[in-house]
Amino acid sequence: MDYDKVKAEVFEIIRTKSKLKRDVFELSKLRFKELKFNLNQFITELAAEVHSFDSRLEISYRDLGEYYAQITIAGDTLMFALHTNVFLFPDSSHHWNTSYLKNEVGRGYCGTIQVYNFLADSVRFNRHQDTGYLIARLFLNSDNHFFVEGKKELSLIFNDFMHDEFTEDRMQDFITAVTRHSINFDLFVPNYQTIAELSWGEANQLKDNISLRTGKRLGFQFGTDDESFEA
Repeated sequence: MDYDKVKAEVFEIIRTKSKLKRDVFELSKLRFKELKFNLNQFITELAAEVHSFDSRLEISYRDLGEYYAQITIAGDTLMFALHTNVFLFPDSSHHWNTSYLKNEVGRGYCGTIQVYNFLADSVRFNRHQDTGYLIARLFLNSDNHFFVEGKKELSLIFNDFMHDEFTEDRMQDFITAVTRHSINFDLFVPNYQTIAELSWGEANQLKDNISLRTGKRLGFQFGTDDESFEA
């Protein structure tokens, strides 16, 4: 093995790929910080409007640190999470067929922001076994271009990876779109057989913690619904 040659190759990988991935991550952190600012502003404005006619409805924002934020709108809680890793699209991704990535492979490295939808009562009553839904996953590259993989209209609204930049206006569009989706996503009555049996321990736990397992669809998996899309 040629030590100097291998060392030079390692250096080149660090100079190109590692630096690019770090650039993507730092940009993702910056945009997530801006997203949290816009989330807080959105909730402040929404709370003033909602509480003018019904003060019982919770409209709140919580900053949970550098990589997380949470909003609650009436019966729904949305968790926004910035992943600490940078990802490359798999070879099977249709994005590699576009001129945008063919012209520059580095554009395929993305940071991700994930949005999970939980019932507000799951958080309020500390029901740890309750399930939530991953409703959107935002991909952001070093050009500040983005697209969204998500439920129903979310993938259709934000699908122009080649041209769409994650500006403040688009952040606000993203916030209102995921909010609208979550509050239109209703809790279904679970199948009778699912809850027909209850142990004495579970009954006592239910009494103490209001902890029957609950979720909007009693499932927590992205991409199983017909309306989901893949990158």
